Parts: sequence; C-alpha cells; structure tokens
Amino acid sequence: MTSHFSWPELCFPELLNTSCRKPSPPWFEAVLLHIVLSSISVLTVALNLLVIISVSHFRQLHTPTNILLLSLAVSDFLVGLLLMPGEILRITTCWFLGDVMCSQYHFLSYIIAGTSIGDMVLISVDRYIAICDPLHYPTRVTVRRVKLCVCLCWFYNFSYTILVLKDDFTLPVFVVAMSQARAMRSHITAVTLQCSVTLTTKKFELKAARTLGVLVLGFIMCYCPCYILALTGENLLNASSASFIVYVFYFNSCLNPVIYALFYPWFRKSVKLIVTLQILQPGSQSSLALFSI
Repeated sequence: MTSHFSWPELCFPELLNTSCRKPSPPWFEAVLLHIVLSSISVLTVALNLLVIISVSHFRQLHTPTNILLLSLAVSDFLVGLLLMPGEILRITTCWFLGDVMCSQYHFLSYIIAGTSIGDMVLISVDRYIAICDPLHYPTRVTVRRVKLCVCLCWFYNFSYTILVLKDDFTLPVFVVAMSQARAMRSHITAVTLQCSVTLTTKKFELKAARTLGVLVLGFIMCYCPCYILALTGENLLNASSASFIVYVFYFNSCLNPVIYALFYPWFRKSVKLIVTLQILQPGSQSSLALFSI
C-alpha cells in the first residue's frame, strides 16, 4: 500500500501508476531554468518569424526550395510559440491546465512535429532532384507543385493526428497517453528514415546540399536523445527527464534559422532590411534584388 507521504511527490496522486513526479528543484535553479528555456522559446519565435517575413515579402525569394523553408519556418514558429511553453510547464511544474488543454496540446504537437519532419523530407527530395537531374529540375520542381506538396504534408499530418488521437476526446487523457506516445514515436521514426536520401554532389548545388546536410545533422542530433529514450523502453510521460528531452527535440526549431543565417546570405540581408524597417518602403518587395543572393 502506498504511503500517503509519497502522494505530494506526484502531480496527480489519484493516478498512482501513471502520474509523473512533481518537479522539486531548488528555488534558484528553478527560476534560472525557467528563464533560460523561456528565452530559447522567444528566440525560436523571433528567428523563425524573420524567416517567414523574408520569404513571404521578397519576390526574389519565391523559389521552390524557399517555399519549403517557409513551411518549415512556420512549423518551427509554432513549436516556439505553442509547444515549447507547454514543455517548460511540464519541466518546471505540473500540468495544471486540465485534460481538455492536454488533449489540444498533444493534438498540436503531433501535427507540428510531424509537419516539420515532412518538410525535412521534402527539402531532401528537392535537393536530390536538383543535384541528380539539374537540367529537368526547373520543369519538374515548380513553385505550384511545391505549394501543393506542402499543403498535402500539412493535411496528411492533420488527418493522421485525428486518427491517432480520436480516443482523446472520449477517454481520460492520462489513461491512453502511453499508447499514443508509442504510436507517435513509431510515426516519427518511420518518417525520419526517409530523410536519408543519397546525394550525388554536383558543383552547382554543392552549397545547397551542404546546407541541407547541416539541417539534417542538426535534426538528428536533437532527435537522438528522444529516440534513445524510446529504445530503452522508458515511457516518455513518466520519465523524470522526458520533458527536457522533448524540449531538446524542439530546440531544433531554434537551430534551423541559425543555420540559415550562417549559410544563406539572402537571409542575413533580408533581416537587415526587416530590422531597419526598409520593408515598409514602397517597392521594397523587389529591393532584395539589389543584393547578390
């Protein structure tokens, strides 16, 4: 029989077998951790918002590859705006927003995380065609087709999430959460395997391929802790460090725009125009053409 003295250590004492333990770090460490994680969340939102404005505003950046980067930036923006705060809440305290908000949070996390991975796959396919078949690339990969693929990616993840989480709206969340976590890990693992596309380097697309490699490497580094935890058989909802590991996975959304800033001159130049408010001037949509992309 469980002692009553152990109940306060659980976030939900009535769920003795499934409840996570209540975080209890020292006050100073808790405040510092909250500040650091919240700063990363704000930085993720700000950086990806710059990518969204850049690609959306400047006509010269309306290319198939950049449309894919725009979709990735939107999903990364939502990670920083919605998912990171939820994990911060789970890391620093107990979830106190109720079952309905918990269901909605899981619903959004499935869609956003799945779409981010889907965008990564689409970017890999785009670079593969550009490198292996550069002569037919302009006709095979058009802006219209890429937009259609992006819409299908979002629609697929939305539909898949509804299918997986349909029981969430009729059953208690904490009862079915274990099976849903396993299903999500299987889905992410299956889609991630598609990212390993073999690339043959050609001089014209070498820089783009190198940037893609850095993006995929960053994704793998951020996802590995979550995947290793899944391989050990630990439940992601009950492990004491689970929320922090998930947050590391979400940190990839902050890393992506930093990679853009390091490897894409157009991003640095467009940020300069945005920060100096030059995009508010008439004809600013074509002003990036003055620079060498």
